[in-house]
Amino acid sequence: MKHFINLKDIPSKDLRKIITDAKKRKSARKKLNNLEVDKGAPLKGKLLIQMFEKSSLRTRLSFYLAIKQLGGSTLTLRPDELHLSKGGESIEDTAKILSNFGNAFMLRTDSNKKIEEFKRYLSIPIINGLSPSSHPTQILSDVFTVEEIKKKPISKLNISWIGDSNNVLNSLIAASIKFSFNLNIGCPKNYQPDKEILNYIRNNKNKISIFNDAKKAAVKADVIFSDKVISMNDKVNKIKKLKHFKNFKIDKKLMSFAKKDCIFLHCLPRGKEVDEKVFSSKQSKVWQQALNRVHVQKSILLYCLGRLR
Repeated sequence: MKHFINLKDIPSKDLRKIITDAKKRKSARKKLNNLEVDKGAPLKGKLLIQMFEKSSLRTRLSFYLAIKQLGGSTLTLRPDELHLSKGGESIEDTAKILSNFGNAFMLRTDSNKKIEEFKRYLSIPIINGLSPSSHPTQILSDVFTVEEIKKKPISKLNISWIGDSNNVLNSLIAASIKFSFNLNIGCPKNYQPDKEILNYIRNNKNKISIFNDAKKAAVKADVIFSDKVISMNDKVNKIKKLKHFKNFKIDKKLMSFAKKDCIFLHCLPRGKEVDEKVFSSKQSKVWQQALNRVHVQKSILLYCLGRLR
């Protein structure tokens, strides 16, 4: 049994093994419909329990299809329906019930502490479907997408992030260290990664640079990533924040500083951080990126349950 909470805590060889498996699985499904089961039904009889404390579309749909295609089933719980929030049942007691009924637990939460507490009491794997500090399933899938499109290891590419410092960027930073790729971060001065993340960068052999100029961050990029500037439950002055990011909008002019075959990726939902002409262009691979979540999450489930081939 293995947990999947933060990329920085998972060995590089295991992350590479997950991506390799996902490539094989995607290739083997070319003639299958969404709900047809993979050959051998590797997770037949297994139940994935999901709980979402925050809005979800891609993570919810992709985990549903992932477990179904592996031959298992999923049950989605709403936190407002559980005694955990309504009746004051402890995380410890909830975790013991989840462990008795399910084989894996996927949690999207607004609390890092909650994930750690569940991990402490669960006797089944926990998968982080998004937390305030990281979004590991998203970024591992994005590494898969980049390599699929560019047809080369991500370690040989220049990756740029233009936008806010958030949980998705934290996971991209961890991926840069694990997969050893160049990462240029472009963000306003007051929106740089926090001290803990900066220390993590300093303490690891890395290829990460931070710029307060979007153009400098975009120079010679093979891939430009972004995310919504005003994220879910962002308790800030939204008008003021958008003003600070005015010079970090991803438009055709900014893309011109990157390589000619540079692709644009966005974990979605989108906001005002990207111009429609870029988002809808041939360089944008956001729909392929979203669909690939299914394939990588299948391999994550197999990894967590000790069934990765």
